[in-house]
Amino acid sequence: MLEELKTFISVVELKNFTKAGEYLNLSQPSVSTHIKNLESYFGVVLINRSIKQKHIFITESGYILYKRAKEILNLVDLTYMDVRDTSNSFKGHIKIGASLTIGEYLLPQFLASFSKKYPDVIVEVFIENTTVICNHLKDLNFDIGLIEGTSIYPDFNQDYFLKDKMVLATPFEYELNSSNFSFDKLKDQSWIAREEGSGTREFMDMFLNNNKIIPKNIITFGSNYAVKEAVRNGIGITIISDLVTSPAVKNNEISVIDIGESYYRCFSLILPRNITTSNVTQVFIDELKEYVSNINK
Repeated sequence: MLEELKTFISVVELKNFTKAGEYLNLSQPSVSTHIKNLESYFGVVLINRSIKQKHIFITESGYILYKRAKEILNLVDLTYMDVRDTSNSFKGHIKIGASLTIGEYLLPQFLASFSKKYPDVIVEVFIENTTVICNHLKDLNFDIGLIEGTSIYPDFNQDYFLKDKMVLATPFEYELNSSNFSFDKLKDQSWIAREEGSGTREFMDMFLNNNKIIPKNIITFGSNYAVKEAVRNGIGITIISDLVTSPAVKNNEISVIDIGESYYRCFSLILPRNITTSNVTQVFIDELKEYVSNINK
C-alpha cells in the first residue's frame, strides 16, 4: 500500500503517468497498476484519463486521498527516524521553508550555532516569499514554515517568535531625513517594493494605505538585496526590515527614518494542524526561540 501511495502522490504532483514512472524508476504499466490497485481498494475513481492518457484529471476523492497519503507517509518517516535512532546522538532531517527576510538575515547565524550543537541533523532551507511558503507547507513539502507576513491558510498553527522593526529607508543624504520627516512628504515619491505575495510588500502596502500615501510610481524587485541596492542608488525609498538595512546604514550607504513602534511586525513560525511534529522539528523550534530570546536581551 505504501508504494501505491507514493506512486499516486507522484502522479498527482507531476500530472503525468510517464513522468511519475521516470521519477520513481517504474515502468508506465507499473504506475497504472498501482493506481488501479488503489481505486479497487477504495472502490472509487481517483484519476480520470483522457484518450491515450495524454491528460489526467484528479477527482475529488483523488485529492482527499492525496492529502491523506502525504500525511501517512510523513508519519511513516517520523516513525522510522524515532525507531531507528537508538544511539546517544541526536539525528534527523528537517525541511524549513523561510521567507526572504528571515532566510537571508536571521537563519544563517542561527543555523551556524544549531548545526554545531546538532551535527547529525540534516537541515534543508528553502527560501521563497510568504505565499509560496504557505502553499508548500499546506502540501506538507516542508516540516515548518518561518514567515514575516500573514498566513493565507487558516489551518496552520501559528506562533509569533520575533518582533521585527520596520524602517523607512532612503538614499544616503537624501532630501528627506529624520529632522524634516512628515508623512505628507512621502506623497509623490518613487517607491521600491518587493513582489506581490511577500510579507514585506504586504506591510508596505498597509503602510501606504493607512497613511493615504499615493506613490509617484512603484518599482518592484524580487529580493531584499535588490530593494536595498535600488535605494542605495537613489532610485527611490522603501519600507523594509531593520535587519536588511543595518549593515548599509553602518557603511553610510543608505539612511533610515524610525517610523515608530506602530510599524513593527512579527515573524511567525507555522505548522500544519493535525500533523504530528517530529522530535527534530520540536528541537529546532525550541532552539530558535531560545536564540531569539538571547537576541532580545
